[in-house]
Amino acid sequence: MKGFFTILRRWVPPYKKFLVLNVMFNVLAAFLTLFSFALIIPILEMLFGLNTATYTFMPLGSAGLKEVVVNDFYYYVQCIIERYGQSVALAAIALALVLMTGLKTGSAYLSAFFMIPIRTGVVRDLRREIYDKIVSLPMGFFSNEHKGDIMARMSGDVTEVENSIMSSLDMMFKNPIMIVVCLTMMIIVSWQLTLFVLILLPVAGLIMGGVGKRLKRTSLHMQNQWGVLLSNIEETIGGLRIIKAFNAEKKVRKRFAAENDTFRGMSMRVARRYELAHPMSEFLGTATIAIVLWFGGTLIIGGHSSITAPSFIYYMVIFYSIINPAKDFSKASYAIQRGLASMQRIDKILSADNPIKDPANPIEISEIKDSIVYSDVRFRYGDKWIINGVTLTIKQGATVALVGQSGSGKTTLADLLPRFYDIDSGSITIDGTDIRNLRIHDLRALMGNVNQEAILFNDTFYNNITFGVESATREQVEEAARIANAYDFIMESEHGFDTNIGDRGCNLSGGQRQRISIARAILKNPPILILDEATSALDTESEHLVQEALDKLMHGRTTLVIAHRLSTIKNADLICVIQDGAIVEQGNHDELMAMGGAYKHLVDMQTF
Repeated sequence: MKGFFTILRRWVPPYKKFLVLNVMFNVLAAFLTLFSFALIIPILEMLFGLNTATYTFMPLGSAGLKEVVVNDFYYYVQCIIERYGQSVALAAIALALVLMTGLKTGSAYLSAFFMIPIRTGVVRDLRREIYDKIVSLPMGFFSNEHKGDIMARMSGDVTEVENSIMSSLDMMFKNPIMIVVCLTMMIIVSWQLTLFVLILLPVAGLIMGGVGKRLKRTSLHMQNQWGVLLSNIEETIGGLRIIKAFNAEKKVRKRFAAENDTFRGMSMRVARRYELAHPMSEFLGTATIAIVLWFGGTLIIGGHSSITAPSFIYYMVIFYSIINPAKDFSKASYAIQRGLASMQRIDKILSADNPIKDPANPIEISEIKDSIVYSDVRFRYGDKWIINGVTLTIKQGATVALVGQSGSGKTTLADLLPRFYDIDSGSITIDGTDIRNLRIHDLRALMGNVNQEAILFNDTFYNNITFGVESATREQVEEAARIANAYDFIMESEHGFDTNIGDRGCNLSGGQRQRISIARAILKNPPILILDEATSALDTESEHLVQEALDKLMHGRTTLVIAHRLSTIKNADLICVIQDGAIVEQGNHDELMAMGGAYKHLVDMQTF
């Protein structure tokens, strides 16, 4: 249960006032339960002639507190019987029992009432922290993770924590209080018999604890398999066109069926062990009651016990009232083991280290005045060097193009500038200031990105264009759309700028999506622009419209262009040919063509 209390320390403190109220009403409910049971003794002893003693009123302080309370209770019951008769006394005690039960159930409801804000609040905070962590983690983290598995942790695992740990919180606080209060009363009634009980209970606890540990291990494997299953579904939906094109439906069905069967097998094992909790705890509880009943009854029959038969019955009623909380407690323990397995997977995200951090004393830059300089930059994924000793100067207002074969390191070189990744050696500076000495937010505020795949959101034209821009007027948005050659087709849509573009802009053509992303960059108005093959996936007509919008966007800005279509960067101020993470040639188009090297070879291949 160490992991359970760790979760409480991490997530419950903001809701401690609700926790205090919950504990307070749980204690009240436990005491009301005991005293309602205490009414059984006078019913048995006095109404049915088992106790013929005569009682006189005893003031407080005349004897021990227990003796005074018990004596005066019997005294008032005796007075009611003598004055009104046994039937009225029985009705009075029954009415008192109903009243106390009403107070007890009301207290139990209030304890649950104040537990609900804790349960829902902790789950909300957990989801928010996971989301915040996902947004803040570097791009490198996700290159080693399946998107489906991350989604499984944020959805399935958080739901499991909610359904197991959070739903068990009330039982975990209420039942121990009930058990402690009942045990205290049992010690008061007969400490000798309670000592015997305390020897039996740990044996049952050890048996159930062993099963619970195995349940946690199996649950962890099951949640991992659920992540695999979600990844499979996500890949299938994303690659449906290829699956159908290659007639691979049978193959993906077979793979999914195998993974689904594995998940079912794990789910069955977890469910069967979970369902074992209730019958096992009930059997062990009944066996314990039977042993205590035999042991206590034998002592009373033999005349060796310090308690009377009615007190023993009350003792057994109290002891039996422990059984249900104990069963619920064991069931909650089983559920918590499942939740801890999910929490272990969630913690893999929450505890992930983010190496890209803001500096302790950041330098502020709001524009580029001179140049961006890559100085002997080296970067690697694992053991493989992707960027190997690149030195490059990008003058303010200049357009620099990176060309080369796929996998040569062009995109990675551009991604190092906004610190999507951090370099392993060398430096990247803006006007002589190392980018690692800038706040990440300030650094990225200097840049606008237009990628090969236009990344849009399931929202309106207006909200996609203003994405990331805090304050923008309607006129500025419309002007950005005009510059990007997007205004006409936006206005032709059903609701103009308020039209929803669908999931990832599925209601638009490739050229329209690209022009919306260009409009977004225009509205941001960044001094530095990164274009990553922004026209390579378009047809000729769309490319012309997009290239025209890009030319307007690039005007007066420092631009880093990654291009496969060399015709689009013919007029760049500087062209760098990248091979195996290094610059092998650089110059303008005419200079590189005159060299007759790698660049001319690329141009000749595209011309052919």
